[in-house]
Amino acid sequence: MNGQVNRAQFLRGDFGGKNSPVRPPWALQEAQFVERCQRSGACLAACPEKILEKGRGGFPQVNFALGACTFCGACVVACTHEAYRKDGEGKPEGAAWHLKARIKESCLTFAQVVCRTCGELCPEGVIRFPPMLGGVARPEVNVDGCTGCGACIAPCPNGSIEMAG
Repeated sequence: MNGQVNRAQFLRGDFGGKNSPVRPPWALQEAQFVERCQRSGACLAACPEKILEKGRGGFPQVNFALGACTFCGACVVACTHEAYRKDGEGKPEGAAWHLKARIKESCLTFAQVVCRTCGELCPEGVIRFPPMLGGVARPEVNVDGCTGCGACIAPCPNGSIEMAG
């Protein structure tokens, strides 16, 4: 968070930006994104994974319950309002975002239920289950390797994975 609080954050009492929606990859900082985005829906239509949806105020946001981001950059190229970082050729540059998967304590493994769905579906293989003596192996995320694609979120039977920045 850059210290600025937008109107929506103020009205929700979210001064730290913890409840801010997940914007599409390569989106500018929230205040700049909201200022530049014209809510045309071009990025929503361009997303081949169909994980972008209209959020509060009609601004695009990512819904990982609909699937994972492949970081194809179609949303960036479709935007004509420069609400995303782009290089001179209109291709995305740099890291898409700083989001990483985080396992919450509501994970079934904390209740001694064997589940490895997130690890099996992680395309980067960064969710591992180190053996645990006398108990069920719990997932650990190698945050350095996590791209924040969200492939682990929708299939989680308990909704115990979130993206954190």
